[in-house]
Amino acid sequence: MSVSITAEEQKERSAKSSKMILLFAMVSMFMMFAGLTSAFIVSKSRVDWLNNFQLPTAFYFSTAVILACSVTFHLAKKAIQQDNRSKTTAMLLATLALGVVFVISQFAGFGQIIESGYYMTGEGSSITVTFLYIIAFMHLLHLAGGIISLLIIIYNHFKQKYNSAQTLGIELGAMYWHFLDLLWVLLFLFIYFFK
Repeated sequence: MSVSITAEEQKERSAKSSKMILLFAMVSMFMMFAGLTSAFIVSKSRVDWLNNFQLPTAFYFSTAVILACSVTFHLAKKAIQQDNRSKTTAMLLATLALGVVFVISQFAGFGQIIESGYYMTGEGSSITVTFLYIIAFMHLLHLAGGIISLLIIIYNHFKQKYNSAQTLGIELGAMYWHFLDLLWVLLFLFIYFFK
């Protein structure tokens, strides 16, 4: 005797599977950053560690910007759940703009580090700065994936693939962006307090 699965049940199973896969990916990413921060802590015992290093002011700004990304993506998700397409469009585009501003501010932060006379490699390099570059750059790589997924979500939104009954793509995008935002805040606080 075969049990037939309704389209709605299939849709729910697919959504759960997609969310579980994303969750596993996020846990893997978190573990990679946990390894980097552990190496950061161990390296603090080195004699060439910079104890007086100050985070660039652009990193403070970028932290506020990425938090704003979470707010706009959340508002986009809420808007599509209410079939408010124009607000969804505005919030998705705002998230994209803020994501770009975050990337620009991160590179501005790298510029401020160089202006302070610290380099990732070479004669003026420091292991402290090298770790900072690696952690921030790895986060930017993951953010690039977030921006690509956001562009796909925006494209699908303009193709009218989302509505109050079909929000999975936006939900997955919001989960990933909230993760990236939380991850950056944790990394920023870690570096701020443990540098």
